[in-house]
Amino acid sequence: MTIGIIILVIVVLLAIWCVSLYNNLVKLRNNRENAFANIDVQLKQRHDLVPQLVATVKGYATHEREVLQRVTEARTAAMGATTINDKINAENALTSALAGLKVSLEAYPDLKANQNFLQLQNEIADLENKLAAVRRFFNSTTRELNNAVETFPSNIFAKMFGFKKEPMFEVPQEERATYDKAPEIKF
Repeated sequence: MTIGIIILVIVVLLAIWCVSLYNNLVKLRNNRENAFANIDVQLKQRHDLVPQLVATVKGYATHEREVLQRVTEARTAAMGATTINDKINAENALTSALAGLKVSLEAYPDLKANQNFLQLQNEIADLENKLAAVRRFFNSTTRELNNAVETFPSNIFAKMFGFKKEPMFEVPQEERATYDKAPEIKF
């Protein structure tokens, strides 16, 4: 009888441990989704500013039609993305398109002196800073989930219940080059 009780206690403890591992994976996945909701707020604001930026630039940069088209298409794709991973890819494409626009606008000094353009540039820069902060938090929660999905013994339950390693929301390669390079200072 005591062996039966010991086996029952071991089985119950094992079941509690398994449920705890599963619940931890669910909690980590939910934390990641919640962190992306914070990113989504910033992205929505950026999506709202892009048409204003395009409209302001159109009047000055008539030769940049292709660049403006890329920005508009990237914004449309970003707004249409549904899953977190699709949104990450679409937003990286939008970030790259905006970086291309920024580079092409260097040739238009009149535009850079326009108050509306300067205000939009400042708003976008502010949003990009906020986006960087929430992106760091999202990547932190993603890292926690990925660690749980890849380490023993939770990786066994992760595989059983369909949890998988999730991608980070990293800065696109084109943008990373501008962060890695020191700014040029002219006196």
